[in-house]
Amino acid sequence: MDGTLVDSEKLWDVALQELAAVYGGSMSDAARKSIIGTSMADSMRILHDDLGQPERDPEVSAAWINARILDLFRTGLRWRPGALALLRAVRAAGIPTALVTSSGRPLVEVALDTLGRDSFDAVVCGDEVDAAKPHPEPYLTAARLLGVPIGRCVAIEDSPTGVASALAAGAAVLAVPAEVPLPPTDGVHQLESLTAADLELLAALLGEPPA
Repeated sequence: MDGTLVDSEKLWDVALQELAAVYGGSMSDAARKSIIGTSMADSMRILHDDLGQPERDPEVSAAWINARILDLFRTGLRWRPGALALLRAVRAAGIPTALVTSSGRPLVEVALDTLGRDSFDAVVCGDEVDAAKPHPEPYLTAARLLGVPIGRCVAIEDSPTGVASALAAGAAVLAVPAEVPLPPTDGVHQLESLTAADLELLAALLGEPPA
């Protein structure tokens, strides 16, 4: 979701830097890059360590971030280039679709006002799995909910954490970097933007001709 479908990472930047300021510090660029694609609990631990305040309660910080980001999502959520057109094409073709995100359910519910609640047959949130990305569980859960073998799924990701999760699950992977560069990885097809993606490409990633 974040950085792949919607340009929300900049909103996370705002919230994280504001919380760092509340704690009397400033988040480093390295810490921000490390946070992208991680679970909320891991994100808060990275932030606290970066500020030299590892003793802080991750749940307290997460509650602050969640409240702030909800406000930002309601007013500032924008589609990533090509994302809406590809999603519409996939849905028009009758292809089962799942949203697999590290974000928690309350935030995803707000984002769905922009993404469209009928855009996905299944939604897997970061607070609804035992192991978050980069563990394969989120993508394996999505495939199970769709009733599709994971090997017949294409995962579209923007972060190293998400790519690792999808690869570990056994999905074909299309990577579209947003905030951080992605190194060339075996088994991963990389594009600069989803404006260059279409149904033919998705079919090719699965080794089959388009319908």
